[in-house]
Amino acid sequence: MLTTAMVTNVRGEAFSAAEVHLDDPRPGEVRVRLAGCGVCHTDAVARDGDLPFPVPGVLGHEGAGRVDAVGDGVTSLAEGDAVLLGWPWCGSCRHCLAGHPRYCLQLGPLLVGGSRSDGSTALRRLDGSHLHSHFFGQSSFARHATVAARSCVRIDTSVPLEAVGVLACGIATGAGAVLNALRIEPGSSLVVYGGGAVGLAAIMAARLTPATTVVAVEPNAERRKLATKYGATETLDPRAVGDVVQTVQEICGGPADAALDCTGIIPVLRQAIDSVGMLGTCVLIGAAHAAAQFSADHLSTLWGKRIIGTLGGESQSTRFVPALLALHEQGRFPFTELIEYFSLNDLNAAVAASHSGDVVKPVLRMD
Repeated sequence: MLTTAMVTNVRGEAFSAAEVHLDDPRPGEVRVRLAGCGVCHTDAVARDGDLPFPVPGVLGHEGAGRVDAVGDGVTSLAEGDAVLLGWPWCGSCRHCLAGHPRYCLQLGPLLVGGSRSDGSTALRRLDGSHLHSHFFGQSSFARHATVAARSCVRIDTSVPLEAVGVLACGIATGAGAVLNALRIEPGSSLVVYGGGAVGLAAIMAARLTPATTVVAVEPNAERRKLATKYGATETLDPRAVGDVVQTVQEICGGPADAALDCTGIIPVLRQAIDSVGMLGTCVLIGAAHAAAQFSADHLSTLWGKRIIGTLGGESQSTRFVPALLALHEQGRFPFTELIEYFSLNDLNAAVAASHSGDVVKPVLRMD
């Protein structure tokens, strides 16, 4: 079929709208008419070449919509079902079989290989030349996407469908880092570096835990106000203090129990690591450039400190996404308040607004 997509033609250059051919679903696949797609920092990183997604192709990985065609052998979904497009997973490696699809051993090629697992692409230009597809299994900067049925999460919620896709990656990553990767005990202290969509989602999730001190470290004054609104007990402008780590530890009454780096900025990441002490945990979330490296003090890390990475919320989407939607409907996880909508053709403006900090979470509304 023909559909409209925002194509990445050259690394680092603007997205451009184009009519493209999209494959009908193959066995095990469905085609989804998208209602919306979140715009994530990861999309810009891939466009600029810090993730090895090949070009030309179509990015986008926070899609949600309705199934409008079903491939052979698919029994879990039907035409008309509302779905979130989740991360891809092979279903057969030891991590998938152990219930950890976020850490599928084929994850790298499935996320950024630019094709299905068999090397085929689902997208072509009108002249028949191939476009790379299946970014994070979906390539949802488009009006339609053909995806593996097993990656979809069927949803039933009062949340607008165009808003649901943000739970595929950024928002769920921040919340999951707190609710799944960490085990917050009563009276714990948590420091969140970065007050973007991921950091604010982490703060919303921290409010659901027994942590009694939640510190947001963020230079943007408006983001600090939002952090307070969503559950931070303290906020800190890192430009206004001489020693961020010392100030954080003064607030926490000593080293923090946990810290999240939601920035991917190496010096900030080091501050997050140094903020926690013995038996403390620093969780790495933010995406740095592809060749980035960081260091940590050996002795203080040896004394029981944990530094861990996390992907996508550290959970199965079929369990975690419905839980976050239920929490939203209860008024306990108001992630939709972070969203500002753009049209599909305004994708470049959405990316710019996110980069400047003018918008916390841009979402493309396909209608």
